[in-house]
Amino acid sequence: MSGHTRMQALREKRIREGYPESEERAQERRENLLAMALAVVVYDRRKELGLTQAEAAERCGLDQAKISRIEGSDAVPTLTLLYKLSKGLDATLRIDIDVADDEPKITLTPHDAAA
Repeated sequence: MSGHTRMQALREKRIREGYPESEERAQERRENLLAMALAVVVYDRRKELGLTQAEAAERCGLDQAKISRIEGSDAVPTLTLLYKLSKGLDATLRIDIDVADDEPKITLTPHDAAA
């Protein structure tokens, strides 16, 4: 069981037992889920392109440390940063947030596959 799955199961158990999640904690969890989802798609797309972090950073107009922070789930990006990532990684970025699901979905679809 992955760390995320264990944490989700623990959270659901606590809620069932009558320990509601505070709004502050819920917001923090949502931000972490978004950062993790972005980290996965950026890492996967960079590897698909056969790029190092430094090469991806150059293509995106960023520095290598920023790519490292994104891939390490240590950044909640701005719209400008998302645009740079999409353009530099030659892909369409899609973010689907459904409050009923409470689990963001982020995809980077290569431009040649989007046609």
